[in-house]
Amino acid sequence: MYPILLKIGPLTIHTYGFMLALGMALGLLFMYVQSKKYGLQAPVMLDMAFYTIIISLVGAKLILFLGNISHYLRSPSELFSLARSGGVFQGGLAFGIIFALWYFRKHRIPTWNAADVIVPALALGHGFGRIGCFTAGCCYGRECSLPWGVTFQSEYASSLTGIPLDRVLHPTQLYESALNFLNFFILFIILKKKKFDGQVFSFYIINYSIIRFFVEYFRGDHPDKAYLIRNPSPYLSFSLPQLFCVLGLIGGVALFLVLRKRKSA
Repeated sequence: MYPILLKIGPLTIHTYGFMLALGMALGLLFMYVQSKKYGLQAPVMLDMAFYTIIISLVGAKLILFLGNISHYLRSPSELFSLARSGGVFQGGLAFGIIFALWYFRKHRIPTWNAADVIVPALALGHGFGRIGCFTAGCCYGRECSLPWGVTFQSEYASSLTGIPLDRVLHPTQLYESALNFLNFFILFIILKKKKFDGQVFSFYIINYSIIRFFVEYFRGDHPDKAYLIRNPSPYLSFSLPQLFCVLGLIGGVALFLVLRKRKSA
């Protein structure tokens, strides 16, 4: 657990930020190469990605703030912690998609073709981002007795994220990181063999909904109010993020069927 990667005098490079930047850089490189391959305007796509990243980060932090607004109203000083947090991924994804759709329409970019190129890059960047989460101690798991369980010991990180120290926890960040990298490879294969525009995007929504639903069973950082059904057994509980995953899965499947039918027609 290394929340600080490098510190030289007043300059501090946090590992989370570094991994996030690395993921974004590799994702942008992938998107640029694939945009040229699939006949899209690569420079325009890069501009779109740059603005979408900013909008997504703002949206992710906004959803985090709204979801914990009572906490921030009681402790206004905690508002500064939003700058260090990645926010809620689903919130960032929703804001990013809305902005990207507007951008596509404005610049007359074929929406579904562009979306198919973007989502593998998104999965790739997300995989690196979750490694950053692991080093920072956010999005941590519940206690376990498994041989691959991890014990965190950084008091600095605990003061920022509230992660329990000296307890064996599920490495949920690494679960999701590995599954996102797997998702990237699956989406890349689908991209090369796709039958219609929007097919890769549909599978991204489906795949990530399944990934997040599974990982939620092992998360330990949610407050009680985040659960719609709270049971002593985590496998019989049902959280609000899991509800979003179910809705996402339904939406992804519906989108796939609609676009496939449109292609056939």
